[in-house]
Amino acid sequence: MITAGKESRVCATKRGPDELRPVQFELDYVMYPEGSVLISMGNTKVLCNATVEENLPRWLRHGKFRHGWVTAEYAMLPRSTQERNNRETLTPKGRTQEIKRLIARSLRGAVDLEKLGERQIVVDCDVIQADGGTRTAAITGGYVALALAIRRLEHKNLVPPGVIKQAVAAVSVGLVNGKAVLDLDYEMDLAADVDLNVVMTSDGRYVEVQGTAEGQPFSRGALNAMLLLAEMGISQLLTLQNEALARARI
Repeated sequence: MITAGKESRVCATKRGPDELRPVQFELDYVMYPEGSVLISMGNTKVLCNATVEENLPRWLRHGKFRHGWVTAEYAMLPRSTQERNNRETLTPKGRTQEIKRLIARSLRGAVDLEKLGERQIVVDCDVIQADGGTRTAAITGGYVALALAIRRLEHKNLVPPGVIKQAVAAVSVGLVNGKAVLDLDYEMDLAADVDLNVVMTSDGRYVEVQGTAEGQPFSRGALNAMLLLAEMGISQLLTLQNEALARARI
């Protein structure tokens, strides 16, 4: 168990605008997946399970170029929020489909798909408690679950070294009362004039930047301030990911 900061129920108002919420990774939270992590960022908790499948999706299996694949699923479980939300059993909502594609794109950015071989890794990200930043927590925790699964494939000599090209992590930032703030919880998100989700790799490149002005448009200066905060926060998350993986039982 890797923890950053103080107890997870510290009120958001006790944080500085450049401070992450307390972060915790609980590895092998579920015993059956090849990689399993429960990530907590403040009161947001996401269970990330990585499953190795020795086959490819049909579109890739019958394609001209065959290589490995990484995909993701995302769900908000009933009572992960203040009021019960219904399970999305047949047709996922548009928001859900958008987020699962974002998670999958982000995780594929960490992997050499050629070295992965003709297999697929599915990373299931289930939000069991939501207090803002669920998609960014899913990416950050999903990477750890994915890296665990791949390290175990390497340990069994099923893939060569170097399948993981670089780590990936994500964080939310925003403008609250005109000031850039890192890692928005739900109440801060409601009050934010701008909400920005940033995904970066450990070599300092962006995978995705999603930003929306809730009211007035924002300036380039405000964007630069938010990106700087995001880079600082992601740097800390990458360190915590490395510490968690260093202690993992392979």
